[in-house]
Amino acid sequence: MESHFIAVSDRVKLIKPSPTLAVNAKAKAMKAGGADVLNFSVGEPDSDTPLHVCLAGTQAIDAGFTRYTAVPGILELREAIVARMAADKGWQYDPEQIQVSCGGKHGLYNMAQALFNPGDEVLIPAPYWVSYPPIVQLTGAIPVLVPLLEKDDFDLDPGVLKKYVTSRTRAIILNSPSNPTGSIFSQSTLEVIAKMALERGWVIISDDIYNTIVYEGGSLPHILDIDPRLKEQTIVLNGVSKSFAMTGWRIGYSAGPKHIIAAMNKIQGQSTSNPSSISQKAALAAVSGPQDFSVEMTKAFLPRRDYIVKELLAIPGITCVVPKGAFYVFPNFSAYYGREVKGRRIGGSVDMSDYLLEEALLAVVPGAAFGADPFIRFSFATAMPVIEEGMKRLQQALARLV
Repeated sequence: MESHFIAVSDRVKLIKPSPTLAVNAKAKAMKAGGADVLNFSVGEPDSDTPLHVCLAGTQAIDAGFTRYTAVPGILELREAIVARMAADKGWQYDPEQIQVSCGGKHGLYNMAQALFNPGDEVLIPAPYWVSYPPIVQLTGAIPVLVPLLEKDDFDLDPGVLKKYVTSRTRAIILNSPSNPTGSIFSQSTLEVIAKMALERGWVIISDDIYNTIVYEGGSLPHILDIDPRLKEQTIVLNGVSKSFAMTGWRIGYSAGPKHIIAAMNKIQGQSTSNPSSISQKAALAAVSGPQDFSVEMTKAFLPRRDYIVKELLAIPGITCVVPKGAFYVFPNFSAYYGREVKGRRIGGSVDMSDYLLEEALLAVVPGAAFGADPFIRFSFATAMPVIEEGMKRLQQALARLV
């Protein structure tokens, strides 16, 4: 009987599996096999989900709230998101301008599918979160990478940005605080972007998933606070994963113009339908309840940030921008590229990450995954003893390279 090879679509050939999830999976497999792996790869808080949030989830189960819900999410959750955004930022939305999705990544996917056509160009500052380019590519649009420089603390240089703008530019993605750098775009930079967006009609995609984890005093600069007209062309993406240690609950949300949210709901309605009913009730408790959890979590992250930056900067040849938000450091390891140990040559960030995992049992993510090969990403959302031991192993592993 003749067998036939079934080919996959051309679009899926454009993208690769998430490198951050791949490293995390490999680290967990090694750990399950008995290896003492220290995991600095995963992008999630090490705190437990707040008790009142968990109770809301179990109460939903006990009450039989386990059926389909409205595609964009239950009304009371969307109303709570509207109230939270008004209380925290003074932004005025109504529930029809809110979509609840199966995690923040899903909201970004819905948005891209609803907005972009083949040939559209989307500006993505680089280093970038690993999923931005593939999500753009899956629409047939073109990710245009705009380099951010370490010497500028990874702030976006408007002069550089202008070099990448064309007549096909449709949108720009802003992630501040940033994954992977922890940097924050300055007010002056956002003002220039706002002016360009208004003049050219760009869609602004503001990924605010880390907006509650900020180490700087004062308010966090935001594109929506610059000109009220921008609200009509801005999509704000957020969720409960980082702020409430709810990564596995998979609840994100988007806010934007009503017609765009309606288009996103069409995409969601034909893909996942609604997000988990149980998770929505838990998210309702998070959004509408006490907001001190993320404040306390940020306080716990601060000494870890200070320690890991200090230890990294003490290693000869390594440079590191101090993160102003999120829970990542993004040190420059390029001084060690080209070195060898026992015939093993370190050619770039992928080689370095493999070396650190296999020889030092440190799971980190190569900068190449974020469009920045000189760098390596470490998450410091882990216990201080783990960070202390990790830095010792790192120093020893680098010292063996000649």
